[in-house]
Order: sequence, then structure tokens, then C-alpha cells
Amino acid sequence: MQVLPKGIKHIPGSLDRARQEAIVEAIRGVVSEAPLFVPEMPKTGKPMSVRMTNCGALGWVTDRDKGYRYQPQHPATGRPWPPMPDILLEIWDAVAATNKRPEACLVNFYSAEARMGLHQDRDERDLETSVVSISLGDSCLFRVGGSQRSGQTMSFRLDSGDIVVLGGEGRLAYHGVDRIYPDTSTLLKNGGRLNLTLRRVNP
Repeated sequence: MQVLPKGIKHIPGSLDRARQEAIVEAIRGVVSEAPLFVPEMPKTGKPMSVRMTNCGALGWVTDRDKGYRYQPQHPATGRPWPPMPDILLEIWDAVAATNKRPEACLVNFYSAEARMGLHQDRDERDLETSVVSISLGDSCLFRVGGSQRSGQTMSFRLDSGDIVVLGGEGRLAYHGVDRIYPDTSTLLKNGGRLNLTLRRVNP
């Protein structure tokens, strides 16, 4: 059995099918107000392979000119992000081990070909509160390491309904998605994977 790096908690099968479906329905409402968009890498403007949106008071965005940042409005519509659905706040309260509330929920949609390179979640001013990640839809191979990019990493499978918490020593762990396993879930009508990442931005 693999031993995860300190501070990394994997909770397999945390959400039953009914709760998964309820979350997907709530995210459909979010996307209707804040459409998915293709983010761009800073400086190069290279498009990422995921599509994304946000809900909550703040949203994480990136583009060629301004780079990684949080802002209170959708970059395409200019409108405020939709409120974070109560069902996500309930999950946060159950697993985040903090009295602080999340300010941002990043919604990433992965098609069968999408990937996410190793990175740290470090654009927040609060680097102590845990990050909570919810997997929905097709399974993926998730990679995680330590706080140095050059450090040793390990990979494990995330299925629909799994939760990962990055906290404590693992708050700044490098992590990414190596691959998507197509057709491993019937949750999303057209396939693919949704990853919801709940974060506290300000101290």
C-alpha cells in the first residue's frame, strides 16, 4: 500500500452517487452564469488543455499578459462569479479542518486528452488553510510530490466521488494529472472529468 506524503489525505468514495449528481447539477448552474473558458499560460499565451470557470467571491484565472491571479469577476463576461453552492460548503466544513470559509472554487473540466502539469497552489495569500479537491466523472491518474519540483513523486488513481485534501506539510505539495481514463464513469453525460478545488485566498 502506498504511503502518501505528509499532509496529503485521500478519501476514496467519499461522495455517493446521489451527492455526486447533486454537485454536477449545481455546477451546471454555475456554468450557465459563468461559462467555461480556456485559460492561457503567462508570457507565452499557450492555451491550457483544460477548460475552467469558478464560483465564490473570487476566481482563479490566468492569461498571457497578467498571469496567475484571483479576481472577483469572470474574464470574458465581466460579471461576478456565481455564489458557491451550499453542497460544496458542506463538504469543506466536513474535511478542511478550519473555521475559515473557502473564497474560491476552481472548476476544471478535463476531456479525455487533457492533462495538468506538476504545480503548486501558491497564488493565495493564505498558504496555511487546506485545499480541498473533489473528483467527479472519469477517473484520472493523479501525481503528487513534495514542496520541491525536483523531489520524488508518486501517482495514484482518483475515481468519481474521491476527495483529496492538501494541508499542513502538504499544502504546497507539487501535484498534477498525468492522464484521464476515458469511459470510466457515467456521471457526466458526455464523459470527461470535473475537478473542483476549494481554496481560501486571504488570511
